[in-house]
Amino acid sequence: MTIQQILVVEDNLDMANLVALHFGNEGWQVDIAADGPAGLRKAGTGRYHLIILDIMLPEMDGLEVLKSLKRQKVLTPVILLTSRSSEIDRVLGLELGADDYVTKPFSIRELVARAKAIFRRIDTVRESQGPRDMADLATGELRLIQDKRKVLKGGTPVALTAKEYDLLLHFAKHPGKVFSRSQLLDQVWGYGHDGYDHVVNSNINRLRGKIETDPARPEYILTVWGVGYKFRDEEQD
Repeated sequence: MTIQQILVVEDNLDMANLVALHFGNEGWQVDIAADGPAGLRKAGTGRYHLIILDIMLPEMDGLEVLKSLKRQKVLTPVILLTSRSSEIDRVLGLELGADDYVTKPFSIRELVARAKAIFRRIDTVRESQGPRDMADLATGELRLIQDKRKVLKGGTPVALTAKEYDLLLHFAKHPGKVFSRSQLLDQVWGYGHDGYDHVVNSNINRLRGKIETDPARPEYILTVWGVGYKFRDEEQD
């Protein structure tokens, strides 16, 4: 059985040690970083299964750490710790690719539950994917190489964030199926993001800008007015 390795990036050491204590009770191993640069160095090793990342950090804030991790293509899931009054930070964090957020002051039990939910989601995906499920997906000029999390358009690599890739993969695996914004939030971002439909819109707009020849007239990710979005279905073309 794999022991979960978790990095807690939090400058309040009392809080960080409390989180580490409760995570340790779950059998998880925890490292602590007390500022943004230290957190980024440790997270960049790629040895962790989850990162707990406070937004308000000295020297480099959590959102800058998150941006740097995505630029380095570090795919470790991230739970943000945010203040209750900073909705704009929560939204920006989700748009940058965070997997979840917990607002301060928070219940340690809730944070543990959120971490467990992410681990369950990862295990479910891993268990459900046999060799056929990891086969390349191709439509039009797009090709998704799943085992490398790589996207090509006309043979040229397309630079996507982790969440943009997850969103595109979800669409590509369900051609022609219409998803509401709420369904996409639940199935791609996970639970706990009710009311953040604009996160879906902004990710789809950026994704279209990268994969569509003319984003104003998309060929791949199509809008179904009044409902949501769907991916092209060649059988219906």
